[in-house]
Amino acid sequence: MKIIYFIDSMESGGKQRRLTELMRAIKSRQDIEFELVVMNKDIHYKEIFDLGINIHYILRKTKRDFSVFFKFYKLCRNYKPDIIHCWDSMTAIYLVLICKLLHIKLVNGMVVSAPIDQDTLNHIRLRARLTFPFSDVVIGNSKAGLLAYTAPENKSVVVYNGFNFDRIENLISREIIKKQIKTDSNYLIGMVASFVDYKDFKTYYRAAKILLDKRKDITFLAIGADTDSNESKDIIGDQYIEHFRLLGKISGVESFVNAMDICVLATFTEGVSNSILEYMALGKPVVATSGGGTNEIVLDNKTGFLIKPSDPDELAKKLEILLNDSDLRTKMGLAGKERILDEFSIDQMVRKCLDAYNNVLKD
Repeated sequence: MKIIYFIDSMESGGKQRRLTELMRAIKSRQDIEFELVVMNKDIHYKEIFDLGINIHYILRKTKRDFSVFFKFYKLCRNYKPDIIHCWDSMTAIYLVLICKLLHIKLVNGMVVSAPIDQDTLNHIRLRARLTFPFSDVVIGNSKAGLLAYTAPENKSVVVYNGFNFDRIENLISREIIKKQIKTDSNYLIGMVASFVDYKDFKTYYRAAKILLDKRKDITFLAIGADTDSNESKDIIGDQYIEHFRLLGKISGVESFVNAMDICVLATFTEGVSNSILEYMALGKPVVATSGGGTNEIVLDNKTGFLIKPSDPDELAKKLEILLNDSDLRTKMGLAGKERILDEFSIDQMVRKCLDAYNNVLKD
């Protein structure tokens, strides 16, 4: 089986990590050969360079750079893959016609979120409507995402993100992490996400301030791109800022999660969150906004708590319950880790992906 993977970038992100883990897993297979096409030279996941595969950089000079189409076409014509697997909506647009012209099976992997907004003018939703009819299979990382984008049921396949437990070996101790962030608080609560519109940091920060008005034994962490921005600091305010550590985009996130007592993901829309997978794999109780793919990972009252969107009072209440009950924190954390081992392993992700490939080639 010959495959070409197309992706807009290999910068830090959920789909990029999933593709990296998939390629690492199938590299040892004697029956599979693959190459990678990236539309950005900024590679965050350096381990792909150790795979010994061909990496093609095809860059757009402008948004309407039609030469990209012809470069894609030439590459596919020369390599003659059995399958093209695209990982985002932009590459899907380029590839639907190429796959039809060259009679190549197209695996459309653009469904990585579960948006609530049903605006048909949304550019990603529009790309879905344009590309799904010409795709041989549509892979989504959540049932909610496939439903949100109205993917054809007969073409839809759910392949959940897989967590690589090798990532949580050789972690830095909690004591060293606390020294690094200069805190001696009894409890650490954290949220790992980029500071972007669809992540609800305002609710997280407001819940934190509700708790800080009652007690001062907590330090709240925010980890991810732009969490250390002025906008982020302004939401918190000078009165509370000493109880926060806004760390921005960092490496070794797993050690910081491991140091946390409780992990949060407040959001407006979500597919299957890699942050939640990390939280649970590290045995941490989770408090997360209900909806989208999150409901497919977090089992309410078992591996954590699901809360209503944009409700800082409920978030603060659930955090306080966990802060006051160490046995419950431990119980939920262990249940979460067991769930990741059973349902969200790398082996599960790879097997389901390869099953989708094989089924497409049978048609």
